[in-house]
Amino acid sequence: MHSEPLPAASGALPSATFLALKGFHEPGRGPWADVPEADWSDWRWQLKHRITTLEQLEKLLPTLTASERAGATLARSKLAMAITPCFFNLIDPDDEDCPIRRQVVPRMEETHTAGWEMSDPCGEDSHSPVPGLVHRYPDRVLFLVTDRCAAYCRYCTRSRLVSNAAGYDFHPEFDRQIAYVEQHPEVRDVLLSGGDPLLLNDDKLGYLLSRLRAIPHVEFLRIGTRIPVFLPQRITPALCELLRKFHPLFVSIHSNHPRELTPKVREALGRLADVGIPLGNQSVLLRHVNDDPVVMKALVHKLLMCRVRPYYLYQCDLIAGSDHLRASVRKGLEIMESLRGHTTGYAVPQYVIDAPGGGGKVPVNPSYLLGREDGNVLIRNFEGRVFGYPEPAPLLGNAAVGKFPAHLEPSVSNKSVDLAMLLDGNGVQAAW
Repeated sequence: MHSEPLPAASGALPSATFLALKGFHEPGRGPWADVPEADWSDWRWQLKHRITTLEQLEKLLPTLTASERAGATLARSKLAMAITPCFFNLIDPDDEDCPIRRQVVPRMEETHTAGWEMSDPCGEDSHSPVPGLVHRYPDRVLFLVTDRCAAYCRYCTRSRLVSNAAGYDFHPEFDRQIAYVEQHPEVRDVLLSGGDPLLLNDDKLGYLLSRLRAIPHVEFLRIGTRIPVFLPQRITPALCELLRKFHPLFVSIHSNHPRELTPKVREALGRLADVGIPLGNQSVLLRHVNDDPVVMKALVHKLLMCRVRPYYLYQCDLIAGSDHLRASVRKGLEIMESLRGHTTGYAVPQYVIDAPGGGGKVPVNPSYLLGREDGNVLIRNFEGRVFGYPEPAPLLGNAAVGKFPAHLEPSVSNKSVDLAMLLDGNGVQAAW
């Protein structure tokens, strides 16, 4: 994947590559062309026919590399392999670095653990007062619902738990989890995650949401899910009508590459939006997947067209076996530079690093605040121009003391700042 320049602020037309990435393309049925429409559109059929073995993968993806073959063989000892047919059809069989393929097909590199990687990089287990519930932030809890997903992302932060390949043996205890929330009035926000909560059937999901909604101090509920992308067939009208009953309810989806947003995915997201559910997206910055300004800009534009607000761009967590997928913080900052001011603010996510060991999400941004001079704050805009903004000065009578320095008059300032000058050798924002 090669980067190309983004259209200039002068109004240059977008490239053909960018426009192609922004298109909504249905991949078709592929090897499942003869499957009846009623089956293909049934989310239970999709789950039943997931690719879970090396034998299936070799048959469907003849271009399997030696690394992928070894990864699929060893996957059961770390994180199981599972790929829904509808998502598998997005893979380019002729490209071993296909951004869809890299996310779901195991590789031998997963067995290599760097010295700084961890099994629980976000420190969730140390913030778990009862099994299946994480209370790391003061007013909200993470409520783990299941250890199963429709498909398994190879960079999964909870790979110690999800799929139970590593023997974590997670069993949710809803009564204990709910009791904890009931007993802690400071908890106003409950995030259902896992695994994927939308794998629960409607009755079980409705029961759980009803119990939580009945707690007076719980102000709103959230669901974190990749089901609309991995399994859009699950977003049925019946499910949407069920979710409508529990407002305020927010749904955070997970999409990393514009190719994932197909017409079927857009329809599924539209059904959720139509019942009043605010939708946000969380992406993970991944090497050779979305660590490119053109790819990321196409993704955030498509998300808005799907009525989804780009919410977070995560630096890949230090999960064991993910080093081959981890892009640099410098690359993340360059991508944020390419978005801020170059597209609508609604399309710009917050770039964050989940501090290793349980420190929580830390926002990371390019340095737009440069320093202070003569009582003014120095700021940089998206073009690299520097402006002075006067800080409040002591008052004498009705007149403010202080003068705006002539050399920083906003109307004439055109100082240029190189992004590299604001980063140290490790790609970390330099302090001012």
